[in-house]
Amino acid sequence: MLHFKATFWLIIVLAGAAAGALYESFLEGGGSPARGAVFGICIATLTTMHERGLFLGQIRDSLRGLPAPVSFLAAEAVLLVIVLIAMIAAGSICWIFGLGWETLSQAITPSGSAVAYSLLVCAAFIFVIRMRDLLGAGTFSKLMLGRYHRPVSEERAFLFLDVVGSTAYAEMHGDFAAQELLKAVFAAIAEPVRRHRGQVDDYIGDQIIVSWPLERGTENARCVACAFTIRAVLQRDRHLWIQRFGHVPELRAALHGGSVVTAEVGVDRHKIAYFGDVMNATARLEGLCRETGRAVLISGDLLGRLSFLPRYISVEDIGGHHFRGRNEVMKVHSLSEGNYFRRLTTGVRYERMRLLKYKWDYVRALNLIRTMLSVRLCDNV
Repeated sequence: MLHFKATFWLIIVLAGAAAGALYESFLEGGGSPARGAVFGICIATLTTMHERGLFLGQIRDSLRGLPAPVSFLAAEAVLLVIVLIAMIAAGSICWIFGLGWETLSQAITPSGSAVAYSLLVCAAFIFVIRMRDLLGAGTFSKLMLGRYHRPVSEERAFLFLDVVGSTAYAEMHGDFAAQELLKAVFAAIAEPVRRHRGQVDDYIGDQIIVSWPLERGTENARCVACAFTIRAVLQRDRHLWIQRFGHVPELRAALHGGSVVTAEVGVDRHKIAYFGDVMNATARLEGLCRETGRAVLISGDLLGRLSFLPRYISVEDIGGHHFRGRNEVMKVHSLSEGNYFRRLTTGVRYERMRLLKYKWDYVRALNLIRTMLSVRLCDNV
């Protein structure tokens, strides 16, 4: 996870430095590329931090709730302020290290052309970042590289998650309330999926499809640990879920893996899709969760590829099942967490109380610590 974050920020820094050096070298007319790189790094970093909610994040979130025209104008105004702050900081750094300008006032007074160029580049940065977030980091990079222009056969592990009782919740509270519930659940599972190096491939109604390259997903039982980490995260926040939605969401999980054909499909809207018996079997396995009342089911094929399971997980063989559309009988096993939830929630109360003094970022820091606890226990085998 840290590797992926470091790579993301390294790309931001390098792209910002390149954009700044380009402006100084060509658009400014023989300026200092080093000075331009400093400006580019500061502007790109601060802008991306704002987009990620790490700088003025509350303002960003509040603007997204406004009507579109007002939100757009306000966001542009905030972006202008952020660019000016970054340029003042960069100018101060350049002046301190002697990269131009005789006085500090000259260094921190940007030209109109520099501000306009910075706003244009920042808009491009934000567009790319939002497209990446919309499609998913893995999907975005694969689409850009054209990896699946032609169908490719590969082995993947899949985790199908289904939100239990979402239809009944919609009937009781309305479709808008149900959508808010699903949105909150999808947001809650994002960090555990990233922690276990998976990728969210699709949201279909109240179902989430997560996948890994098979070798990565079976290494350290990541695919299994991810499913139980997600369930643990929801349970630990039960008081918040009850306060906001009146109940704690439950998830059914089905795990299966094998060979699929992966291809880029679509004309007006492109996406990466998976085809093959594995997808059908995983969907049937998720349906079996509903029929048997089991929370987590895994196929015998995928279970056999795991070198071990975390010791807090118990396995129960529930026999072979014949699914519609398959000729072969699939061996199915039920997984349960045992004392996992009790162990995981122990010690979190102290962290929650300690973080109360950090009111500016309490929720973010608490969620980070909770996820780190989940990963630590999942790897403790």
